[in-house]
Amino acid sequence: MEKSYKELMNNITTFIFDIDGVLTDGAVHVTETGEMLRIMNIRDGFALKAAVESGYHVCVISGGKNEGVRIRLRNLGITDIHLGSPDKVETFKEYIELYNIKPEEVLFMGDDIPDFHVMKLVGLPTCPQDASPEIKAISKYISHKNGGKGAVREVIEQVMKVQAKWHMYYNGKHD
Repeated sequence: MEKSYKELMNNITTFIFDIDGVLTDGAVHVTETGEMLRIMNIRDGFALKAAVESGYHVCVISGGKNEGVRIRLRNLGITDIHLGSPDKVETFKEYIELYNIKPEEVLFMGDDIPDFHVMKLVGLPTCPQDASPEIKAISKYISHKNGGKGAVREVIEQVMKVQAKWHMYYNGKHD
């Protein structure tokens, strides 16, 4: 019998996220100079920082190359930031080998076709509510939130609650 997503959350040691459409809503604001601006959710940021502080591996793998995104993620304590990744599967394999992580310990959240093949390799493939149909079809958990609107916070919070680690963030131990 296949395990429920809640059961799979017990094994998660590692969060990997796409950026555009997951940590952002997928919209790109283009300035007159051609700079592309993205909007990220502050609550997603809080959860990412909480995950890092709680000892989870946190990584982003994206085809995009926005350096502002790198700065934002570094400020949250994330050090494994793979931007401009031409092959997400190869980047994923190198990452888990580097840290000796088992694929079944990984939650990956993606939203579109470039995430498909790597999502097939992880223990808990997840996606935002507004992900493409192909990604929803292979996800073991579909967030109730859209990309850039709290989907990342939702999955991190659920994993940390299942593993009894979330309570530290509202009972005053991490002021």
